Amino acid sequence: QVQLAESGGGLVQAGGSLRLSCAASGRTVSSYGAGWFRQAPGKEREFGAAISWTGGSTYYTDSVKGRFTISRDNAKNTVYLHMNSLKPEDTAVYYCAAAGTYYRNIYWYSISGTYAYWGQGTQVTVSS
Repeated sequence: QVQLAESGGGLVQAGGSLRLSCAASGRTVSSYGAGWFRQAPGKEREFGAAISWTGGSTYYTDSVKGRFTISRDNAKNTVYLHMNSLKPEDTAVYYCAAAGTYYRNIYWYSISGTYAYWGQGTQVTVSS
């Protein structure tokens, strides 16, 4: 079993930056694809970014492309989301997830059903 714990959320002004961390425990996730999703109040959970198990491939939704960077440190069993140029519309609860199935095409890691393990989420609030 895998447990995921997000941290690094908080309140930031528009234009600012945050780095979210997702630490895995229980089992190593170094061989799993991983992703970040977010859910704003009154909206459905949406995909943000994904990374292959090697870190060699990444995939972003258009709204965060060029501003967010997903990375991982398999030695630390941790996945990160570096968020720059934050906007009020980025306000949401951010969830990390780890997939239990390998897909060669990283696109499939943009689908929430791909993921077997989810964290509890961390709140990110961007003020205008």
